[in-house]
Amino acid sequence: MLDLRRLVLICEFARRGSIAAAASSLGYSASAVSQQLAALEREAGTALLDRTSRSAELTDAGWRLVDHAQRILAMVETAESDLSAHAATPSGRVVVTAFPTAAVAFAPALARSLRRHRELSLRLRQSRSGRGMREVESGEVDIALIDDWWGRVRRGTSVRAFPLLVDPLVLVVPRRHAMADPSVPVDLLALREEPWMATPDGEPSRTAVDRLMMGVGGAPPVAWEFEGLGTILSLVARGIGIAAVPALALAAGVRGVVVRDLPGEPVARHVYAVARESSVQRPSVAATLRAIHVAARFLVADLGHLRGFRDEDEIGQSWVP
Repeated sequence: MLDLRRLVLICEFARRGSIAAAASSLGYSASAVSQQLAALEREAGTALLDRTSRSAELTDAGWRLVDHAQRILAMVETAESDLSAHAATPSGRVVVTAFPTAAVAFAPALARSLRRHRELSLRLRQSRSGRGMREVESGEVDIALIDDWWGRVRRGTSVRAFPLLVDPLVLVVPRRHAMADPSVPVDLLALREEPWMATPDGEPSRTAVDRLMMGVGGAPPVAWEFEGLGTILSLVARGIGIAAVPALALAAGVRGVVVRDLPGEPVARHVYAVARESSVQRPSVAATLRAIHVAARFLVADLGHLRGFRDEDEIGQSWVP
């Protein structure tokens, strides 16, 4: 009989592409992973890996087993969720990953909502934008908070996406700036020659800023590039420059800045919680999803510039059962 733990290993090997990377991801030594994969080959009665002195790759049989293993592991998780759904008390650890702005914004409300579940523990970690969906699909995390600037969140049979909020770009200027006066209309063309600060090229929020400025002659020259929107906001507060940032970044409570809505069609990202379909009935995951939803509502109410999803924003999937 095939060992479930070894099926997890071969799936991780398929995702990572090497024994060393799979071992690092799972917290094992490379030699231990290699030995377990060899044991799996003996159980399967066929070669699953084509090994050389420098590398290893899956054989055709290996890929077929990975396909079966993914379905088997999803069914096991579904069975576990179904059994635990009959337990009244959420318990165990839930691992949530979030892009950095969301991690900072959602953490306080999540901690408040979940502390009443004494047998439930939460691990909230940050990941770069774009990785959350893959981490949920691979089973590395239970829930991911992801952002989508381009309407590319896909529907799937294995993962459900729950809409949380719409996060537009806003203009942030120092208090003594001319456009800090709410009676002065925001004129992006006039701001082109200002010292702008932004995240580095290739970052989603930077691409959004460039898109914003296309209507006024293209992106302005950026005098300062910084990783981390919190850093940018603190520098704006010190009068060093101006910036356009997602409104969610303001949840950190930066002082010394004035926030203005931008003219024209909003440039915004949609924020979702995503979880495996096979896990959403598990009490611990369901309780955490509900807490995330409540946190999103509080953020929309508190920050003002955010908004909740309209019906036309929905991607056809309901909230948690």
